[in-house]
Amino acid sequence: MAALVTVTGSLLVLAIGGAGVAAELPNRRFEYKYSFKGPHLVHGDGSIPFWIHTGNAIPSADQIRITPSLKSQKGSVWTKSKFSFENWEIEVTFRVTGRGRVGADGLAIWYTVDQGLDGPVFGAADLWNGVGIFFDSFDNDGKKNNPVVLVVGNNGQYLYDHQNDGATQALGSCLRDFRNKPYAVRARIIYYKKILTVMLHNGFTPNNDDYELCARVENMMLPPEGYFGISAATGGLADDHDVLSFLTFRLLEPGKPVEPADLTIPQEEKEKYREEYENFQQELDKKKEEFQKDHPDMQGEAADIFETVNERELRQIFEGQNRIHLEIKQLNKQLNMILDEQRRYVSLVTEEMAKRGTNTAPQAGQLPPGELDNIMRYQQEVLRHVGELKNSVTNALNQAAQLPGGATGSYETIQHFHEIKENLHTVKRDLAALVQRNLNVEKPKCPELPPFPSCLSTTHFFMFVAVQTVLFIGYIMYRSQQEAAAKKFF
Repeated sequence: MAALVTVTGSLLVLAIGGAGVAAELPNRRFEYKYSFKGPHLVHGDGSIPFWIHTGNAIPSADQIRITPSLKSQKGSVWTKSKFSFENWEIEVTFRVTGRGRVGADGLAIWYTVDQGLDGPVFGAADLWNGVGIFFDSFDNDGKKNNPVVLVVGNNGQYLYDHQNDGATQALGSCLRDFRNKPYAVRARIIYYKKILTVMLHNGFTPNNDDYELCARVENMMLPPEGYFGISAATGGLADDHDVLSFLTFRLLEPGKPVEPADLTIPQEEKEKYREEYENFQQELDKKKEEFQKDHPDMQGEAADIFETVNERELRQIFEGQNRIHLEIKQLNKQLNMILDEQRRYVSLVTEEMAKRGTNTAPQAGQLPPGELDNIMRYQQEVLRHVGELKNSVTNALNQAAQLPGGATGSYETIQHFHEIKENLHTVKRDLAALVQRNLNVEKPKCPELPPFPSCLSTTHFFMFVAVQTVLFIGYIMYRSQQEAAAKKFF
């Protein structure tokens, strides 16, 4: 869709106003059929929408390489349809890069009556009718005035003066080095009220609006209709000429009513698009009928492929409750393990107390019966709290399993989870208190083990070391004799 925007900025005031006069700014309307820009610049078959490319041009997803850095290459891209508006503006972003200090030949931006698909003028045809803005990087006349930007007009009757780098035919020019810049070079070309203005961004800064005036040609009479194009060529030297974007705008005088988008499309083109749409719709309906005949069991299932917003929210709630359900099951399993461990410990302590009896005096390093009773009481209390926690988790697990579809009963489930959280905090505080009590109780010390007799005396150890040393020295001497005997044979 064409977009209508208002042009602002002092550069356009300089371009369309008189000297020192700030004229009222025109409006810009983007024309997508005469523009291209990445990403997704090309179709799957390599073609450019609304454009054609010729020669050695290589379109890609992000840019169009008009010519690669090989010798004697030529390429160009042109709009498929003519541009028929009185005032216009184009913004071209490109890079010219090469390994050498000097490059060749250059790049050209065109507005001509015919498509100059191939020729000797920077890859396009000579004897053109219109205007060309040339970015000439090679010094043919030896005057050391390159790289240069030239504005050259032609009515279809003059050949381009290659020997003098077009200096005799230039309507305007400026010396600008556009090769090997850190950022892309931008050219803004405005044709408004018979005035052609060329402004350049030198590629030294990332600011896209950092333009400076290059050339201004007044009383410029251009054809009312023409093709936009961009071409490049290499010679004995070579550069990569890459175009990143080509944006075209139609300029409208302030206060002039804007025509609707439908009126700007020719009637023949409207009929062609309407016919293509009807054919596509008929073909789609036919394929739907064939699919329904071949798959009668899948009728009515197509609407179930995509879920609504409510269905997606319900699915997310159900998945969240499933995860909570799994976490509670895991917690229940861990509580069972803790309970088993505590029961085993209590049974062992009980058996030990039964064996010793209540009247038996404690031996050295053992706890008195009163302290064992305290430990048993603490363990029973821990078992009781853990059992209560297990029962709460089991009840929550049963209630979560009884929820229909995961959508109802959410409030009760949330409330029950809050209760579980409070119970967990209570158990945590009780366990902390039990741990603090256990720290205050003097822990029993294990009796020291009697010294074990040594299996190896000092005399036996030194004898073993001496035997090992003698054997090692004997082996070294035997090895040296064998090596000396072997050397005699060489």
